[in-house]
Amino acid sequence: MMKYIVILLTFTLLVGCIDSNDKTLQSNRPIADDTENWDDIVEEKIKRFGHRNWIVVVDEAYPLQSSLGITMLRSPLGQIETLKKVMSILNEQKHVKPIIYLDKEIDYVNENAAKGITAYRDSLMGIFDKSNLNKVMHDDIISMLSKTSDQFNVLVIKTNLNIPYTSVFFQLDCKYWNDVAEKQLRDKISESI
Repeated sequence: MMKYIVILLTFTLLVGCIDSNDKTLQSNRPIADDTENWDDIVEEKIKRFGHRNWIVVVDEAYPLQSSLGITMLRSPLGQIETLKKVMSILNEQKHVKPIIYLDKEIDYVNENAAKGITAYRDSLMGIFDKSNLNKVMHDDIISMLSKTSDQFNVLVIKTNLNIPYTSVFFQLDCKYWNDVAEKQLRDKISESI
């Protein structure tokens, strides 16, 4: 009996010593209440991220997901300004480049249903090269994120935008290696076996 009491007491003390604000244990909670340095946090995350990590810039209604691999941060800027800052940080990196996904639904939302959608779509084209955009149904992208967050980290940056289907998804890829080089490598390996 005494053995069980000692084990219970030890467990209780260990649990009590865990910092409830430890972000490594609660990665699906906001990592900063103070949004003043949000871009520094994004830059630091991107420097640690590699291919297969994701960054997502979302509207205000985007839900807080429960997966431990997903961290949410709030930007004090509008969505377009946030996207520009994220792209600027990504462009400075030597190790990763983004594969960009938009919700396919964005092309079908009309101005009468969502005031401001036309200007938003036009603004996106000012940030991104149209040929580099992949449009996928929103639920399919969310499924991709869910699967990814089981193994890899995802940073969600929430903005105050109130227009539906305006999320922008950046799947990070290796900047210094490409599909052609990978195929050549795999072919060479296959030939040697």
